[in-house]
Amino acid sequence: MNRICRIFIAGGAALTLGVALGGGAQADPIEDFLKGKKVSMYISSGAGGTNDAYARIIARHIGGHLPGKPRVLPRNMPGAGGLRGAKYLYNVAAKDGSVMGFVQRSVAAQPILGIKAADYDARKFNWIGSTTSEVSTGVIWHTSKLKTLEDTMKTPIIIGSSGINTDTGAFPRVLNYFIGTKFDIVHGYKSGSDISLALERNEVQGRLGWSWSSIKSRAPELLRDKKIRVIVQMGLKKAPDLDAPLALDYAKTPGDRRAMEVIFAATTIGWPSLLPPGVPAPMVKAYRTAYMAAVNDPAFRKDTKRRRLPVDPISGEEIHQILDRIYSFPAEDIALARKAYTSGMEKAVKVKLIKVSGVISKINKKGSKLTLAGGGAKTRGRVSRRTKIKIAGKKAKREALKKGMDCNMRLVASGAVVHTMNCK
Repeated sequence: MNRICRIFIAGGAALTLGVALGGGAQADPIEDFLKGKKVSMYISSGAGGTNDAYARIIARHIGGHLPGKPRVLPRNMPGAGGLRGAKYLYNVAAKDGSVMGFVQRSVAAQPILGIKAADYDARKFNWIGSTTSEVSTGVIWHTSKLKTLEDTMKTPIIIGSSGINTDTGAFPRVLNYFIGTKFDIVHGYKSGSDISLALERNEVQGRLGWSWSSIKSRAPELLRDKKIRVIVQMGLKKAPDLDAPLALDYAKTPGDRRAMEVIFAATTIGWPSLLPPGVPAPMVKAYRTAYMAAVNDPAFRKDTKRRRLPVDPISGEEIHQILDRIYSFPAEDIALARKAYTSGMEKAVKVKLIKVSGVISKINKKGSKLTLAGGGAKTRGRVSRRTKIKIAGKKAKREALKKGMDCNMRLVASGAVVHTMNCK
């Protein structure tokens, strides 16, 4: 019996005693449990992207609308395209309301799409809500000779991906399978921001699985300056403010279209929050109520507006309805969707890291940007919270990095996020 269940029983006993004694006060077991608590919010993506931005704004506001007003602490748990965080929430996390999650929408669809590592039932999560529904896009960098989706059906083009099972890795394969595009996928970039940098450095020429709201909020200058061309939308319907073809309209048969719907339906889920399976229903209800109150709070709207993040909330019940619909598709459509989703995985190429040695010649106060000088050359690096750093053989934070340290670092190219850093 978990802690919250024991509290519900104890709360019920206290309430019975209060009535017997003629008292008017009624205990709230959820408030009693959450009061003074620190709720952990596990974010299944790395820091810096739209997923992380939405999650941290939710964390900042939802606690004030929960009974007991607990403090919600966001913690990044990236890995395996979001599966590491999702599986932790499903199998390990406490089921008493002291842990919540903010996950990529892809983790909701991966079990039905036959991803072996996604060995869970997404319907058993207690979905709390989503900040907004979404449309995914495919873009080409402005220097590419290819201009349209039809062009990519004739000429190969290199696409950057943050992982085989993420939207950035899967959606190019899906379009290759169903409509004959020729996307060559390079995976292993640590985040969407890294893929964007790769576009600027001309390491890759395109990016698929890029949320339309992310482009508008985090890269509006790329649209304004016409650095990217949006060539396709992936979802169940078009975004009202985007003039680009819908991938579903290129399906060659009705069966192909239904299978594509199985894959793209998850985009409708947008940016979801959840509780682990097994959390008592009253606690789930409290979180769902608090979530909707938070996303409609003027202070929340002010924060999201400042970050240019759209808000058009979806309830937890609606997310469950979307998943139930996906799971109700005919078996042959789901089988075709699985085949397309996993096709071409063996052809994906892992991004290659370079190793650079030298002395830190320039670094900012936070340690997040530095220049390493060595061998007559200078290499710039972006040090994230996920960069693995060791100083004199011991783990360290980026704030400990100092000018003059002798280091080696591994990264894709100058200006990219540093994967590992060893200094002395």
